[in-house]
Amino acid sequence: MTRTIFVTTALPYANGSFHIGHIMEYIQADIWVRAMRMSGHTVHFVCADDAHGAPIMLKAEKDGITPEELVARIASERPAYLNGFHIKFDHWHSTHSPENAEISGSIYKALKDNGLISQRTIEQFYDPVKGMFLPDRYIKGECPTCHAKDQYGDACEVCSSVYQPTELINPYSTLSNATPVLKTSEHFFFNLSDPRCVEFLHEWTHGTNRQGNKRLQSEVLAKTREWLGDDVENSKLNDWDISRDAPYFGIEIPDAPGKYFYVWLDAPVGYLASLKAYCDLNGLDFDAILDPNGDTEQIHFIGKDIIYFHALFWPAMLKFSGRKVPDQLNAHGFITVSGEKMSKSRGTGISPLRYLDLDMNAEWMRYYIAAKLNSKVEDVDFNPDDFIARVNADLIGKYINIASRAANFISKHFDGQLAYHGGENEIRAEIEPLVKAVSADFEAREYGRAIRTMMTYADTINQAFDQAQPWVLAKGISSADDAQKAQLQAICSRAIAGFKALSVLLTLVLPVL
Repeated sequence: MTRTIFVTTALPYANGSFHIGHIMEYIQADIWVRAMRMSGHTVHFVCADDAHGAPIMLKAEKDGITPEELVARIASERPAYLNGFHIKFDHWHSTHSPENAEISGSIYKALKDNGLISQRTIEQFYDPVKGMFLPDRYIKGECPTCHAKDQYGDACEVCSSVYQPTELINPYSTLSNATPVLKTSEHFFFNLSDPRCVEFLHEWTHGTNRQGNKRLQSEVLAKTREWLGDDVENSKLNDWDISRDAPYFGIEIPDAPGKYFYVWLDAPVGYLASLKAYCDLNGLDFDAILDPNGDTEQIHFIGKDIIYFHALFWPAMLKFSGRKVPDQLNAHGFITVSGEKMSKSRGTGISPLRYLDLDMNAEWMRYYIAAKLNSKVEDVDFNPDDFIARVNADLIGKYINIASRAANFISKHFDGQLAYHGGENEIRAEIEPLVKAVSADFEAREYGRAIRTMMTYADTINQAFDQAQPWVLAKGISSADDAQKAQLQAICSRAIAGFKALSVLLTLVLPVL
């Protein structure tokens, strides 16, 4: 049965260029989308720039341009990365768009009508030098849980604890280094602690989708337990502050002048906004595609650092605004370089554009990343020596080696004509198990296993070719009998047939092969 699938990747923040971590995620999703389409399914694959928030406002101010100009400048860079690595989204949009404002506002109003929006006066850090309330990411201090230094005001990068900025120990403003002062402000909250939300999230996080697959990987489910608790009665969820005070670059809350949606509310809405824009451009029915009772599957590819927002806030927002909830989250780890965290200062970062500028083949990177990816939330290590060795051994030594050897005999002695003992049906029967196994692995995001299976098959072809010794049969072939000629042609044709099957499957990873 064919499926209709809505697929997204995490929205890159529009204050800087892509890094290799973005490229890894997009390659992972792109391969999966290609695999689903090869299997006959309909896939809508979209993304967008995450264009709001104080960091963009402040960077634009520093650069002497408007936030809109900054977002446009960053957006203009995207095609070089995406096209360079053969990543084919159906549509790329922006959260700074009419579609995003409309959908964000409608979700907020639905949540409010459902009794899940509240208002309260809070104490908030204020930078006395800069003269503005400080966003979470512009406050640093000591983590209140593990006591790691220089952690942001919303979550610890060391222990993954989530907290309020006011809980930081020895906080300071990253804008001025001043010690922030507390001021009061009226804020809007999504009542995530409401028993309805807690009960739903327990069910959703533990549940399966229409394909019988878990919505969350085991590692992600375990992580949600830290926040959600083991049962409804012991939930650790707090209400979520969804508003920010002016000045702020974002979407103004419909019924609250001077108050803006926190960027993490409207950012994931960007998935829907991008799909809406895509549907409008192509004459598709957006509401039908995302009908909560419809058959469309909604699948998100994300990094492990944003699990909190996608596994808790996002499904609850959608559920209680009457919208379709995600069918699956596919989280991945980070990229390390030779076992170390990427760092510009240490020279261990990988610039995607620099890689392309050096005339390095983008498909080599796609292949290497794919060969290391699986369905678990594991970091992927890039090792330059291993990269060279794997590309040479697999793509040259195994895959290309088949064609370079067999095609020469077919071209030289048989005018490029193939012929098999047993006919094409027999060949097809031999290849079918390979196709089924590899297709299943790609669907399950076991890319590394799929590639190992293909390379094992390439080894089998090369070994059979060596054992048949076609070079011996080719000696004196011009005067050989028909049986000898047919044997040589069949040996080489079978190798070429195997090469063709591998080529079709490898186009998922090597699309311009």
